[in-house]
Amino acid sequence: MYQIDFENPVHVFFIGIGGISMSGLAEILISEGFKVSGSDRQKSPLTETLISKGASVYYGHKKENLTPRPDLIVYTSAIKNDNPELAAGKELNIPIITRAQLLGQMMKNYKMPIAISGTHGKTTTTSMLSCILLEADTDPTLSIGGIYKEIGGNFRLGKSDYFVTEACEYTNSFLSFFPKIGIILNIEEDHLDFFKDINDIRNSFHKFAKLLPSESDGGALIINGDIPNLEEITVSLPCQIITYGSSSYCNYIPTDITFDEFGHPSFILTKSDGTNEGSYSLCVPGLYNVYNACAAIVAAKLLGIDNNIISKALSDFNGTDRRFEYKGKVNGFSIIDDYAHHPTEITQTLKAAKNYPHKTIWCVFQPHTYTRTKAFLSEFAKALSLSDKIILADIYAAREIDTLGISSGTLQEEIEKLGHECYYFSSFEEIENFILKNCTKDDLLITMGAGDVVKIGENLLRK
Repeated sequence: MYQIDFENPVHVFFIGIGGISMSGLAEILISEGFKVSGSDRQKSPLTETLISKGASVYYGHKKENLTPRPDLIVYTSAIKNDNPELAAGKELNIPIITRAQLLGQMMKNYKMPIAISGTHGKTTTTSMLSCILLEADTDPTLSIGGIYKEIGGNFRLGKSDYFVTEACEYTNSFLSFFPKIGIILNIEEDHLDFFKDINDIRNSFHKFAKLLPSESDGGALIINGDIPNLEEITVSLPCQIITYGSSSYCNYIPTDITFDEFGHPSFILTKSDGTNEGSYSLCVPGLYNVYNACAAIVAAKLLGIDNNIISKALSDFNGTDRRFEYKGKVNGFSIIDDYAHHPTEITQTLKAAKNYPHKTIWCVFQPHTYTRTKAFLSEFAKALSLSDKIILADIYAAREIDTLGISSGTLQEEIEKLGHECYYFSSFEEIENFILKNCTKDDLLITMGAGDVVKIGENLLRK
């Protein structure tokens, strides 16, 4: 496999350069003196940023974009074999690696690479740990799977030994990484267009954990102790294993959890021997964020960061884009946007919403991919029923073409079977008009999904 050398900058072409992770990697290479070019389907703030930093960006995928000939091509799992640039690269015998392989190679350039994995919560936990490291003046390099306003995007280039990144399990991307500290937040069924079943997923997380070096070499796994059959994931690992969670046998347990009027939690982190490890207050809502914070706190303690710094950083942390993000008010009702697109995430978000000021909770949900919608149809219906009233948009197909005979209308039927009020509209304009007629003062509207459903709230704020 081609090995990138920071001491010998070359010309790298990114297929899908506007992706949240790809754009960050492109920025790292630009800052290291590499010539960077790439393509994407359409213009975006991320591609505009890259152009301002010196990258050449093409819109639309064409083999002509490989002129002048690059020394290396990087592509994402969303790119298919019939992509004209990928096909042309193979014909021209240009070295080709995946985004994950490039990220893994970059990690080798840092003495303390930290990778945060899990079915849910990766972006928030990565951002929480990033916030702590920034507060501690450690000057870390950061690669986040979402926009973190404190660093002005999804990437930050530092000059220290710290490198923090998300580690996504989809297509086994995280198995190309070389972390010294790994975090596993949770393990659930998802990405069933790639994985066979939950056992296949658990096996991948076990392989990820096995990438960590031995405890004598500084390797450590921080893992949610509430994961079922935890020993299957941790068996035969040479690294240090640190658990956190609600179970009494975990090394760290959040206790005395309370919520303020906006659903923001406060808690005490307690060690298994009863030692008080500090009190923490968050400015992001929900019980799930208590456990995200626990993972970040344990990692920071492992790095020797002072507890006062950790506490201050978390109290100042206001979240990332599209994670229970307050967008504004229209006609007296509040608009929140959230990235939740899995039944567990929806459940957690709507439970958090119940602690947020509201008269009626409206959830506008855009299902993400036909595969996920079909696999979790009944689970989606049950999770969404935590909202008082539900509005469905069309399924966001993403990389998929086959509808599998499923639609948002199918999900609407499942929700209505449970006796809940649910509406379905095929266009955003219809949804926006319905909301303006039916949402009233002091209601809470949540736009939810991994597609472009965020536009609905933004359009309402412009009207």
